[in-house]
Amino acid sequence: MGQGQARVPALGAYLAGKSLMQLYPMDDKSSREVIHLGASGGGSFRWGLYLVIFMRLLAVLWLLQGLMQWRNILAPEGASIDALTPFDAATIIFFAITNLVAAVGLWLAVPWGGVLWLFAVSAQMFLIGFVGMIEGGRLILAFDVALVVAYFVLSWYAAQERDAV
Repeated sequence: MGQGQARVPALGAYLAGKSLMQLYPMDDKSSREVIHLGASGGGSFRWGLYLVIFMRLLAVLWLLQGLMQWRNILAPEGASIDALTPFDAATIIFFAITNLVAAVGLWLAVPWGGVLWLFAVSAQMFLIGFVGMIEGGRLILAFDVALVVAYFVLSWYAAQERDAV
């Protein structure tokens, strides 16, 4: 019998006599928290929490945008997607998929959600600014720029808060 085989029963006997709380003790309340969002002080400004709330609001907006794109695909008001130019059809399909996936990532507050949202909003701003394809034009462009600036400001303050803790 090898040395590694003799250790396994000894470990099993050790673990059998211990409860889960003895193996993984939790001394204070802060060690039981799964997600730490900002400082725990009473008067502190919790930037991480505000970033998550902002990301959830963005997720709702981008979910609605994605669903509107799917409505254009499945039940168009005008011409069907087959009658559109290939560029217009590809754009609708691109945003139908990208907006919904970005909304899920934003809702989960994961890094890839923010990156995918930035990609989607950049593509939307490009189509507004250079191609002029999306209705609403300059107003939507200004709204998108404001959202991107707010996202970067909240992300920066949340990172500063996290580094200070």
